[in-house]
Order: sequence, then C-alpha cells, then structure tokens
Amino acid sequence: MVFGFIEELKRTNKRQCLDQVLCLAMVVCSALMVWKGLMVVTNSESPIVVVLSGSMEPAFHRGDLMLLVNYPEDPVRTGDIVVFRVEGKEIPIVHRVVRVHEREDGTFKFLTKGDNNPVDDRGLYSPGQLWLTEKDVVGRAKGVLRYVGLITIFMNEYPKIKFAVVTILGLKVLLNKQ
Repeated sequence: MVFGFIEELKRTNKRQCLDQVLCLAMVVCSALMVWKGLMVVTNSESPIVVVLSGSMEPAFHRGDLMLLVNYPEDPVRTGDIVVFRVEGKEIPIVHRVVRVHEREDGTFKFLTKGDNNPVDDRGLYSPGQLWLTEKDVVGRAKGVLRYVGLITIFMNEYPKIKFAVVTILGLKVLLNKQ
C-alpha cells in the first residue's frame, strides 16, 4: 500500500500537486483571516468559545457555541455572562457575574458563579484571589448557537476518532484524483 502511494505520487503531475498545496494554503489563510477579523470587530482575544461543562445550565448547555465581545466602553455589570481566564489555568470559564464593586477611580472588580453551581467561583480563582478584574475577562456573551460546539468536544474527548476522520478525508481526496 505504501509503495503504491509512493509510485502514484511519482506519477502525479507536479503542477497538480502545487495547485492542491496552494488551495489548501488558501483555505488555511482564509480561516485565519476570518478569525483575526472577528478578533478586531469583537475586541476579544477569543471571539468564539465552546461551553465545556453544564455549570451554566439552563441558560447555556455543554456544546453551545458562544459569540463574545469585549468593548472597554461597556463595562461588566451584574447579570452579564462573561468568559474569563484564571491565572495558571489554560481553559477559560463561562459564568455569570453575581456581584460588582466599582471604585471611585472608575475601576471595578466582580464575582462570578455558574447558574447550576451552589457556590460562587472563589474556589476556581487563583490562590488568594477573591475577585476578578477587567484584565481577566476574555469577553461577554452576545450570541449563541446551540450545540454546534459538540463536534469540538467530541473530537477532543475521542482523539482516535479525530485522526480516523482526517485519515478518511485524506484518502478520499487521494482516491478522487485517480
């Protein structure tokens, strides 16, 4: 099988190979440009996130795809659903703001909690951290596509299936050339 693939590769037109490589590069670059464009428009480092747990049910479910914005002129308020990062943890958290403290100088700090959780998020924050600040916020929820992110969760939880899908798609492309 491997030798057949190598022989087929040797017989393939070099222009055709270059054309396919350039098409793939264009798809990747286009996706990157769309992502970067969304980052600029939403002012968020991650304009789209997938809800990974059931801590926000019934408002949001595991697998929901959320569109985020992060405009500095629109401060976080009680009731907002925010996505925030905690120092030392890689994956951002999606929870609701339950309390906001605004200082006289205009800065504020706030406390979050998952709708489905019995207690606030202080146990999730970095050791010694009791409140979140603006710098912790990735964005605020502005839209949702229900369950679209389940594909991402499924592929991450079962990496063998992800590689099988990629392999099958690759083989299909190669077989369609013949």
